[in-house]
Amino acid sequence: MIRGDPLNRTIRAAVCAVATAGLALGLSSCSEAVDQVDKAVDETYQVTYEVTGKNVDSIEFHGGGGKAMEPKVESVSKPELPWKKTVTLRGIMPAAVMPVAADPEGAQVTCKIIHKGKVLEEQSADGLVTAGGCTAESPIGR
Repeated sequence: MIRGDPLNRTIRAAVCAVATAGLALGLSSCSEAVDQVDKAVDETYQVTYEVTGKNVDSIEFHGGGGKAMEPKVESVSKPELPWKKTVTLRGIMPAAVMPVAADPEGAQVTCKIIHKGKVLEEQSADGLVTAGGCTAESPIGR
């Protein structure tokens, strides 16, 4: 990040205002709050997506590209189950995996998001048309 960038200065000023108001998670100074935000934007983390079940037609997931609030969505058609993928995400980008199944005999789907051995999110569904998924908040800055 270029510290002289006008947008960056605006963001830093806004963070300082929040810190000054005492809302920056109890940090002791404006500089400390700004440094934490800068670090969180650039820090990376890994998650593993797992999908199990039957008759899953496709899986869409945040694969690490794009922007924090507009992540690039990748997809796999007709995945072999159980399916597992580890990705590296950045900053506040949420982890998300969305299996989709449409089967007249019924589909079953379970998805998980795992970070450092801990399950952040797990969902299951079954039925004629099953679309859903798992979305987890970034562990950065917690």
